[in-house]
Amino acid sequence: MSTSYNGKILRVNLTDRSCKVENLDLALAKKFIGGRGLGSKILFDEIDPKVDPLSAGNKIVIATGPLTGVAVPTGCRYMVITKSPLNNLIACSNSGGVWGAKLKYAGYDVMIIEGKADKPVYINIVDDKCEILDAGDLWGHETEHVEEALKGRHANCSVLNIGTGGETLSLLAAVMNDAERAAGRSGVGAVLGSKNLKAICCAATKTAIEPANAAAMKDVVSKANKLIKDHALTGEALGKYGTGVLVNILNSIGAYPTKNWQEAQFAEAEATSGETMTEKALVKQGFCHRCPIGCGRVVKLDGKNSAGAEYETLWSYGASCGVSDMESINRANRACNETGIDTISAGCTIAAAMELYQRGLIKEEECEGVPLKWGSGEAIVKWTERMGRGETKLGKLMAQGSYKLCEHYGAPQYSMSVKRLDMPAYDARAIQGIGLTYATSNRGGCHVRGYTIAPEVAGIPEKLDMASIENKHTWSILFQNLTSVIDSAGLCLFTSFALGADVYADMLNAATGTDYDVNKLLEAGERIYNLERWFNQKAGMKPEEDNLPDRLLKEPIPAGPAKGGLSRLPEMLPEYYKARGWEKAFPTDATLQRLGLK
Repeated sequence: MSTSYNGKILRVNLTDRSCKVENLDLALAKKFIGGRGLGSKILFDEIDPKVDPLSAGNKIVIATGPLTGVAVPTGCRYMVITKSPLNNLIACSNSGGVWGAKLKYAGYDVMIIEGKADKPVYINIVDDKCEILDAGDLWGHETEHVEEALKGRHANCSVLNIGTGGETLSLLAAVMNDAERAAGRSGVGAVLGSKNLKAICCAATKTAIEPANAAAMKDVVSKANKLIKDHALTGEALGKYGTGVLVNILNSIGAYPTKNWQEAQFAEAEATSGETMTEKALVKQGFCHRCPIGCGRVVKLDGKNSAGAEYETLWSYGASCGVSDMESINRANRACNETGIDTISAGCTIAAAMELYQRGLIKEEECEGVPLKWGSGEAIVKWTERMGRGETKLGKLMAQGSYKLCEHYGAPQYSMSVKRLDMPAYDARAIQGIGLTYATSNRGGCHVRGYTIAPEVAGIPEKLDMASIENKHTWSILFQNLTSVIDSAGLCLFTSFALGADVYADMLNAATGTDYDVNKLLEAGERIYNLERWFNQKAGMKPEEDNLPDRLLKEPIPAGPAKGGLSRLPEMLPEYYKARGWEKAFPTDATLQRLGLK
């Protein structure tokens, strides 16, 4: 039967420098869809969940989805799945650009990287040829240099690489591709660095993946494109203002965390908004491969085009640090891209450091000439560079993330993180459902594992009362399961603003020849989410890690439209666990059995 799966796995062993091709179990692929689901299943089967994440025993699974490379809206995404060195749980980080599609065009659905090289290397893939080459001259260089150097050596390639953040084993290190796209969270770049793997180049003769049913695919893509074009967010706002369109929206409802979550409104938010970026700094839109939305921003810095900050970055370096200077935020964003670290956690770590400085825990002499003062544009840029390059004693400590930083000073309560992963830009004291989603996320504080902001703030697919806890467990589970599907298919989460589960099912059926309906599709998402949670249980996660920082549970929002708000997480968790079929935060045997996992 024709299918959009290639049916091939590329396994690279860095220890013995071997590359070999294995057949993909298509039945297993369809059970877990691909991407995040299939990659998590492979990791679950192949490593000891208690392995040291930075040891040779950990593996990196890079997985495309069955819609990656197919001519569908946003059909380009790939996932990096490994054990996270940040929190010792499962890490699944998503990225766009074109690199994932190139891997698929080269003939592979999945790439498994194991072992450890004895010196810096990079992998070069050209269709069915794979080689491991010396990267000694690239080690120590930042991502832009590596990208340019490798494109000069290998024609028509797309480049995935780590910066100095990954080399120095920063727990904030990202995997970068196509210059400025990032599989950003959970410290996945440090795992590549621990293996002495600097980069992966990929080139392919093929330029498209054919679906199983071309006629059906044509019909569903036509429908999907129209829905995306006609939707106010995907067809207009995200393209015109980028994800920064959310800045003024969240600030206006008093749910915009400010000064490390001490407040929930930023008086100067307008200066850091998507509208202001479009008016004063935007050069052009940025597009990933096969994307009709174009939410990326391109700005000019020092006479060169550079990626502009997206919403989470505008917040983490803006309101969270009390900074209103757009240029400084864009420069901090560029420093993250060049050194290869996660913009959310990097900005949040600086915000935590600023609060430690505010409270006298970080001393002036530790700052080495760059005080960690609220509102300092110089501080966010210089400390990002120090973190990303492993410079100064404090910079090296901050490079391990806000939790370890605050723990070092005896004040872990100032780390605004869940499972050591910093929470993004939505205050859970004002928006109840997103707090439940943060707490139950399998990788820690994360909005893209169940974006309940869609119904709670944007009214998609219907408007919920953000301050109510009624039925929020149902919505959180629904969005977590659906997001698992989207990540596994190889699509961008932003398509879910316009598309429903029925459209995703139709696209997957046309691409692979499967027979998903909405219920079967969401069950696959549920299977994936439960598999990740089971991995975490085996890795040693404790039930009490499904929690939020005390600040969100005990310190009411001090002012603004949501004044007095607190997260009501303790009331929501029992309902969530019951609906999930979990006991003490983990799936029961009956749940694992029902989902075909045990």
